Amino acid sequence: MDPKDFRSPEAGQVLITRKGYWAFIPAPLPPHLAWELPLVSALSDAERDLSRLTTLAGAFPFPRLLVQPFVRREAVLSSRIEGTRASLVDLFTYESAQLPLHEPQDNDVREVYNYVRALEFGMERLKTLPVSLRLIREVHAKLLENVRGGNLTPGEFRQTQNWIGSPDSTLESATLVPPPVDEMLIVLDQLEKYIHEESDIPDLIKAAMIHCQFEAIHPFLDGNGRIGRLLIILLLCEGNMLPQPLLNLSVYFEHYRQEYYDRLLAVSQHGDWAGWIRFFLRGVSEQAQDGVVRVNRLGELRTKYQKIADSDRNPERMEQVLDFLFMRPIFSIRQLSLALGSNYPTAQRYIVKLVELGVLHEITGYARNRIFRADEIFKTLEGITNPPE
Repeated sequence: MDPKDFRSPEAGQVLITRKGYWAFIPAPLPPHLAWELPLVSALSDAERDLSRLTTLAGAFPFPRLLVQPFVRREAVLSSRIEGTRASLVDLFTYESAQLPLHEPQDNDVREVYNYVRALEFGMERLKTLPVSLRLIREVHAKLLENVRGGNLTPGEFRQTQNWIGSPDSTLESATLVPPPVDEMLIVLDQLEKYIHEESDIPDLIKAAMIHCQFEAIHPFLDGNGRIGRLLIILLLCEGNMLPQPLLNLSVYFEHYRQEYYDRLLAVSQHGDWAGWIRFFLRGVSEQAQDGVVRVNRLGELRTKYQKIADSDRNPERMEQVLDFLFMRPIFSIRQLSLALGSNYPTAQRYIVKLVELGVLHEITGYARNRIFRADEIFKTLEGITNPPE
């Protein structure tokens, strides 16, 4: 790490450690922000678009249908930023627990699945524990359980030095060396105090600053990027900016991956908080707009499929089947049977009917352990397309 690249004393200090390498110690939050028009405008747009998404989701006639697929979409993209190649199809197929997995996708999809588990755990834990260092450690333990990195002290802050850079970089050639352990514990304590501190700073900007600070501290040996992005969702939900984790911000970060990294680094090197925050707010705005489109489309599909339920001899049970498709658009007969609390033949009969109606189709070609996909629903959910330029 070249100390001459870090030119902003307000952003933090660069020190030479006892072992002879340079490290960066971020200054406590909050930084001084100049509330200039571009920043104020970006905040206004993000708050407006996020409010539209939350209002629409709150009025959605089947709100529980939304959460599971949005969480899984976020898991796929946040993990993809770290180099996994698992897709949304892979994740839903893995959860069906029917098809064999093949290298190297099996490790990747397990990591994505762990992200789902970690986020769902974190959301449940928020009911009894605020966002805190304890919660972050607990979520991290879920993220790395029985996957690559699982030997790197899951759920525990690091006891050795790490660094950020290319795979072949060293402490000397790294782009950034986070605080040594003793200093790390101090800045983590400062970060936790800031998370709990009453502030006039808008919640979206506060979340942006906390994410950036967390990444600069890099408190774990592995999983810092995913935990940092997951932390954004937990903060927005805890602050009631989101009723549920419906904002797929990692879609934006993945598409603008290099700028994402560059903006974070520019804060540490040059104190460019405004540039990072505007970038973050633009992502919130774009992905909130994207969420509105998807929620509306899902609502249209659910209304369309209601005719199928109304014409069935058991409308209430068919409604349950249709609701299940929105939560699990790729599934096995056994999964549907368990969800309905019915026997296997009953679940199979509903699937056969929906295949005949063109709502479902079988995607394995197997005679046994078959997997079905609701194509219209899945197309609406997947849509991992590039945000607008």
